[in-house]
Amino acid sequence: MPLLDDDRLFPADERTRGLARTLYRSIRDLPIVSPHGHTDPAWFALNTPFPDPARLFVVPDHYVFRMLCSQGITLTDLGVPRADGGDTEQDPRRIWRLFAQNFHLFRGTPSAMWINHAFQDVFGIDAPLSAATADASYDHIADCLARPEFRPRALFERFNIEVIATTESALDPLDHHRVIREGNWSGRVITTYRPDAVIDPQFEGFADNVARLGELTGEDGATWTGYLAAHRTRRGFFKAHGATSTDHGVPNARTENLSQAAAAALFDKALAGRCDAEEADCFRAHMLTEMARMSLDDGLVMQIHPGALRNHSHAIMARHGRDKGFDIPTRTDYVHALRPLLDAVGLEAGLTIILFTLDETSYARELAPLAGVYPALRLGPPWWFHDSPEGMRRFREMATETAGFYNTVGFNDDTRAFCSIPARHDVARRVDAAFLASLVVSGRLGESEAYEVARDLTYTLVKAAYKL
Repeated sequence: MPLLDDDRLFPADERTRGLARTLYRSIRDLPIVSPHGHTDPAWFALNTPFPDPARLFVVPDHYVFRMLCSQGITLTDLGVPRADGGDTEQDPRRIWRLFAQNFHLFRGTPSAMWINHAFQDVFGIDAPLSAATADASYDHIADCLARPEFRPRALFERFNIEVIATTESALDPLDHHRVIREGNWSGRVITTYRPDAVIDPQFEGFADNVARLGELTGEDGATWTGYLAAHRTRRGFFKAHGATSTDHGVPNARTENLSQAAAAALFDKALAGRCDAEEADCFRAHMLTEMARMSLDDGLVMQIHPGALRNHSHAIMARHGRDKGFDIPTRTDYVHALRPLLDAVGLEAGLTIILFTLDETSYARELAPLAGVYPALRLGPPWWFHDSPEGMRRFREMATETAGFYNTVGFNDDTRAFCSIPARHDVARRVDAAFLASLVVSGRLGESEAYEVARDLTYTLVKAAYKL
């Protein structure tokens, strides 16, 4: 028996379900465009086999291990590396058994749908994961991973990925991207400029990071003008390695437009480690406006991902480091926070700033009205905690009435879980097909328009927004 229902996520009533089904079929096989994510470029540069099922599905996936952690299972037992290099579980079969024994915890979650999709469509497994099937599923996946057709490049082609963007620190040498670009493989893997480590005064080692930025670019990173010049140079380096966008993970959406003298003085305090929390926030806020100005010059699309209180658990941060499932959404203001940036560049039609949120209450009240009037703004798809069928549906319902479809940018998977990428895009296509079908049946959209919009939401808008 298949793990997945062919009509999953479609409406219950037959008329709407039938139209949703045909709309979905019209977009189901379109290429995947993945403009923002966190897959490892080394996978595609080196094309070595994935090591084992646990390190493919469990160890790198914070969606998976945060749920298990919530039930008292330690990250150490799941093989998640420690920041201090201390001991963690190294036996992948034991990690897998622990995962399988607790897979029931994911019932009703998008993670279960993504994992079952990968099991069924990628690995040909039709038995639900459980303690009883743990060893058989492990052996089957491990056997598959040893074959050439399951290496990263082969899966990239099998998944019908047209282009995928990874995300690298501004200080990354991009060696793997260079290998990909200089090799004879036709897959398109591009990078994204992520400057948080050299923009946030509260980031560990900020002053050392800025010094390194200066060394990499030949600019005097210890001066305000040299620091800005270093960013421009480094952005150019990323563009040369395929980047079409930048990405900014910030605690809030605050922006500032300081005078150059005031910004320089704040920069000097940040380098000296003398910024208090308010001054650090002000510097980050001003740098978003500076990054927007640079995007006007170099054409890179700007993504802003605000509203996560990162590394909420001090104990987990100390033991395992960043990005270990303890980032928690917060309330986020956009109307007042973005005004300084929008006063500076918001009316520039040649600029694209893509806004994301973890605060769904802002969709109808703030984000859709802002994107519905400012030429520079577009709305990113539901992100992180909301990239679920329910979250995608809520986004369409709350944003479309004010921003329409064409001030949004399609879907991106924003994941490091490679085998879940087709599943995530499939969910988005099904949800959009269902939403469009409901508009047609209720007389709000013509059927021929629905087919056109479905293609745009799946393929056209993302390519245009991210200049792909």
